[in-house]
Amino acid sequence: MTTESADAHRPAPVPSPPAVPRPAAAVRPPRAPGRDTLPPPRPGRGVRQRAVAPLPAADALATLATALLVLGTATPPAVLGLLLAGALLLHAHAGLYRPGPAPSVLTVLPTLLARSAVCWCAAAGVLAAVHPGQALPPGLPAGAVAVHTALLCGGRAAVHRARRLAARRRPRATLIVGSDPVAGQLAAVLHARPGFGMRPVGVVVPASLPDGPGATAAPAGPPLPRLRSAQDVTRAVIRNTVRDVVFTLPPYGDPHTAALLRRFVDQGSAVWLAGPAAAREGRSPQAGTDHLWGFAFRRLDTAPPRHGGGGKRLLDLTLAASALVVLAPVLLGCALAVRLAVGPGVLFRQERLGQGGRGFTLLKFRTWQPRDTHEAATRWSLADEPRMSRVGRLLRRSSLDELPQLWNVLRGEMSLVGPRPERPFFVERFLRTCPEYGARYRMRPGMTGLAQVHRLRGDTSVEDRARFDNLYIDSWSLRQDLLILLRTVVSVVRLEGR
Repeated sequence: MTTESADAHRPAPVPSPPAVPRPAAAVRPPRAPGRDTLPPPRPGRGVRQRAVAPLPAADALATLATALLVLGTATPPAVLGLLLAGALLLHAHAGLYRPGPAPSVLTVLPTLLARSAVCWCAAAGVLAAVHPGQALPPGLPAGAVAVHTALLCGGRAAVHRARRLAARRRPRATLIVGSDPVAGQLAAVLHARPGFGMRPVGVVVPASLPDGPGATAAPAGPPLPRLRSAQDVTRAVIRNTVRDVVFTLPPYGDPHTAALLRRFVDQGSAVWLAGPAAAREGRSPQAGTDHLWGFAFRRLDTAPPRHGGGGKRLLDLTLAASALVVLAPVLLGCALAVRLAVGPGVLFRQERLGQGGRGFTLLKFRTWQPRDTHEAATRWSLADEPRMSRVGRLLRRSSLDELPQLWNVLRGEMSLVGPRPERPFFVERFLRTCPEYGARYRMRPGMTGLAQVHRLRGDTSVEDRARFDNLYIDSWSLRQDLLILLRTVVSVVRLEGR
């Protein structure tokens, strides 16, 4: 596997953005997510989820009622199924089940009318072909389209009204990402108009923006705290059970806002764009729905990245177990060589941080002997370490010192492919200098990864490695894992390890 020097991670010199140092205890939890890790969505904890089911249910009832009124109870089941499936699929394709914060039936009336016409034309054609005796008269489909559209509008209007009433009673806790004046104005709108269903509880100011007053004034409500550090954001999310986040600036404008976006997406929040950022992103806003009292507003179409699931774990178990069996003679030979060259203590055990900031013990063949545990945890170990034996150098270059980590893979602490794990001492440093570094811990760490096959290992840029690791997580697929493993094998054969 692609070797990380014991593991050498020296960051490239970069200026540190203003940040609040995290306490060491926050980086080394025993077996739970780190304090800077946002909690996963928790339905049933007082959060009103934005249910999608009522709108499809209303559309289905309207479609069935129209079919019974127009065609009667003797309608063939195939025609009923065609009408029902066609209406739901066409509406989903048009995005009618993801309304904005101020949905309006009149705004979607042309869309409903057009799709209703398509459904009834298709139903008339099927009836004429399958049951010629039940073919619809020429004027009947037009009447059916009118009735269907009217029932669709009535059902949707009832659903929208019920949602507005529920939003006023139980608005969702919301964070606003940005700075004054837009953030303060938007907070005032949300306080004054609870029908939008959002209750601002804080303003998150990315580290790339200049600091300002300690709170943002909202004329229609109490002052909102300004959250700058990762601890403040996490505390606000947990305390208020935040499920909506509104960005008033481009979410990919700089590494700090991009890191915030990843955190909120991974914890299951609905992410919105508001103000000039929403007006500049993608299609132009619709005056009827895509606004918050004059602020351009739309939901950011992004989903939590797939982190592997059962397919990735099955691949890990299959390949790791097979490799341990096939490579057993190699493992015994390496252990004997290390015992003769270094002395007692063939395996080197070191604490690393894994998925969610959880600590685990990483296994390697020992290639050199540190003076004590403090030196092992805090000292850079490079390929030219003077205390390294010739056997150790050979193990490093061939990456054979990484083979014991197959046991970590079997235990579920690591994966074959993923971001390389790091020691808590250096995680603390990298989190201060690289805003995207913490997002690497969304996935189980790996023996090799996309950064390693691009020769980003050892004494290389932390920013580059974090960027490659996050790209790998965001675009994960089994195919990509297999390609990375093949490239790792080539790297091992070429003795490119360090």
